[in-house]
Amino acid sequence: MKFGIFDHLDRSDLPLHEYYEARLKLVEFYDRNDFYAYHIAEHHQTPLGMAPSPSVFLAAVAQRTKRLRFGPMIYALPLYHPIRIIEEICMLDQMSGGRLEMGFGRGASPTELEYYGQDPRNAQQIYSEALELILKGLTEKTLTYRGQFFNFDNVPMELETFQKPYPPVWYGAHAPDSAARAARRGLKVIALDPPGEIRAAYDSYRAAWRETHGGRALPLMGLGRFIVVSPTDAEAVALARRAYPQWHASFTHLRRMHNRVNPHPRPPTYDELVQVGQGIAGSPGTVTEYLRKQILDTGSNYLVGQFAFGDLSIDETLQSLKLFTSEVMPRLAVL
Repeated sequence: MKFGIFDHLDRSDLPLHEYYEARLKLVEFYDRNDFYAYHIAEHHQTPLGMAPSPSVFLAAVAQRTKRLRFGPMIYALPLYHPIRIIEEICMLDQMSGGRLEMGFGRGASPTELEYYGQDPRNAQQIYSEALELILKGLTEKTLTYRGQFFNFDNVPMELETFQKPYPPVWYGAHAPDSAARAARRGLKVIALDPPGEIRAAYDSYRAAWRETHGGRALPLMGLGRFIVVSPTDAEAVALARRAYPQWHASFTHLRRMHNRVNPHPRPPTYDELVQVGQGIAGSPGTVTEYLRKQILDTGSNYLVGQFAFGDLSIDETLQSLKLFTSEVMPRLAVL
């Protein structure tokens, strides 16, 4: 069992310059405490995401860490020129000595795509074409490509990645069919949905993996959860009940502004979040048993915690992380 971090970088009450420094101090903690990777979201024009340019923030992460792997979860490909993102990927992987993990997607928010002048109806096709083009550009000296959205003729690829043929690729799995496609392509996956939905997706992933790759070891299959750990259940629940609604307000900000339905909804309160199985706050023992059951039920082999969210202060988050790394991680690592 490996452990990672997922971070929306949703806005808190701190001034932005203090906010970024606080997040980087948390990243230094992850680096010192055996977390495998740090995954950040990309969002635009919303308090849900204060890292609209993941590469900029991750360049700072690369310089503040020594062993922690990191990457976007995900780059929203309809918002990028493929050659530009190829160059950014190469720079980040080289600057970190080969610690980049790449996540790609079509972008979760139609509104954010529209702000950039993109038609959300084209997002899936652009994602598929851009991903093929990016991986091609990372493995060839010159790039020639003819597609529906992009065309290139003998463009020199001056940069290259440190990892060969390129850094590991991640995908956010939500359904059995998309999980199966990810398995056939050999992608690592993270899922944030309720346990039953993740189990169905990962059963499909394992079946497609066996059909395509035979007896090769499974890649990382992540289980993403909100986590707050305190000395007592009561203390942890009080923190989560205070902080989670602020995160949820950021999460729904653009949907409410434009009166749109969220395709991947989250419950509005912490108590409902626990009921559907997408988060836990409690003592080390409570958190351990909750996560142990979900890991075994879903067949996940990578636990991805969201520890910093809403108005949790850096001190509150560090207390949670210290209890998690000292008392929860050792008990789950043997699964």
